[in-house]
Amino acid sequence: MKKILTFIIFSIIFIKTSKSQEENKEKSVEISGSVDTYWKYDFQNKPNINTYFTEDNNSVSIGMVDLALKKNFKKASFVGELSFGPRGQYRSIVNGDGQPGDDKNSFHIQNLYVGYNLTDKLNLTAGFMGTFVGFEVISPTYNFHYSTSYLFGAGPFQDAGLKATYSFSDKFALMVGIFNDWNVYQDLNGVSHVGSQLTYRPNDKGSFYLNFLTGSSVGGKSNYSSGTLVDFVGNYDFTPKFFLGVNATHYKRRAEGGYTGIALYPRVHLSEHFGIGLREEFFQTHKEESNGIPSSNMLATTLTAEYNYHGFKFIPEIRFDKSNTEKFIKNDLSPTKSAGQFLLACVYSF
Repeated sequence: MKKILTFIIFSIIFIKTSKSQEENKEKSVEISGSVDTYWKYDFQNKPNINTYFTEDNNSVSIGMVDLALKKNFKKASFVGELSFGPRGQYRSIVNGDGQPGDDKNSFHIQNLYVGYNLTDKLNLTAGFMGTFVGFEVISPTYNFHYSTSYLFGAGPFQDAGLKATYSFSDKFALMVGIFNDWNVYQDLNGVSHVGSQLTYRPNDKGSFYLNFLTGSSVGGKSNYSSGTLVDFVGNYDFTPKFFLGVNATHYKRRAEGGYTGIALYPRVHLSEHFGIGLREEFFQTHKEESNGIPSSNMLATTLTAEYNYHGFKFIPEIRFDKSNTEKFIKNDLSPTKSAGQFLLACVYSF
């Protein structure tokens, strides 16, 4: 009997010790990333639709190599993400060390931040982060459509700053932060923007975000990032096969101008590996009387199919944009109010 009791006691001590060692064991760094390439043809054989990342016409072009490092240990975490290639270096806002006129570096910092959980409900994060505003992101891995919306191109790409996020419950959370100007590593006029995000997750099918960002940039009130932005993003899986997303934004500059827009993202998953999605966007720029710039609007329709298999995505996409003004050109260089394009893209994520 004594031997049995001794065995049980030592077994319990061993299990508790092993569990404690496992909990205190430092996890290794997680590595993830993506590569992408595309071919696009404009129906007028001109590079007409100048939303981000698909400017090249009738060319097999590269996007970027994206590499991300992530680590969590107990209360602390960090994320470092670099991209190499045109999508990151030239077609995101800042590159290299972010100094004016510096085009020598071949990389772009997508994310570089550290986080710390002060409590189970309160997290602090500081550094250079992908913006909390909007539906679409820079990385092609997380966008269903390969071309991007006008709302994506008009708003911030990244926000450097310090933010605090408090989770009231599993359903509600609030983020409040102070930030630099849009898309800069260093704010030359000091920390100049204040932002917030209210998150509501009613269940595991949906999530909704109300975003706010306001401030004055180093370029004065006429600078494109001096103003107040209110943004709403919604995601909901109505069924396992049907998803609907929405993004609505209103931005008013401190000087004249700004923009208002809304985009809907219905998507149908026909199988585990194949889906079809539509992006229907209305985008309007505000009038600037002092500069003689009238208000204009754009209606953009994008139909995208996606075949995915273990990180590989093949994306055929057709898009038609129509404006109330002659923003585009025909093959003979005459102006026109509409443009269309077709593209094929490949993305591999790991």
